[in-house]
Amino acid sequence: MSAYAAPLKDMRFVLKELAGLSRIAQLPGCQEATPDTVDAILEEAAKFASEVLDPLNYSGDQEGSRWDQGKVITPKGFKEAYRKYVEGGWAALPVAAEWGGQGLPRLVSTPVEEMWCSANMSFSLCPMLTQGALHALELRGSAKLQQTFLPKMASG
Repeated sequence: MSAYAAPLKDMRFVLKELAGLSRIAQLPGCQEATPDTVDAILEEAAKFASEVLDPLNYSGDQEGSRWDQGKVITPKGFKEAYRKYVEGGWAALPVAAEWGGQGLPRLVSTPVEEMWCSANMSFSLCPMLTQGALHALELRGSAKLQQTFLPKMASG
């Protein structure tokens, strides 16, 4: 049984009542961020956090990652969890559609990333660093760098 339970009620309240999700969904490029879609994303993210990431939290803290003969060895279960993360399309959530992403506003990806961090900080660091690099390339990368790296990063 998972110890982590995402505060979905609070997240929905903040998104809808304080951050104005319905108004954000009217902006160009944000039309997919409807309340129903965002609710479904939050539900699935909460399941992933509690069912996949939280159970690995202890082993991640105890084992850690290590460098061994030219390879990074991650804690037990992390490789499989990352595979599920990629298969779920989580890496592509806030990435522009032109790069293979889902094109959702950061307002949607932020509570999802919060769930990852809360359920398993050590796992969440890799996707968080990738998201930061991806965002930097989107904003300031040359066309060649964007074409070379953004689709790969968005697909995980």
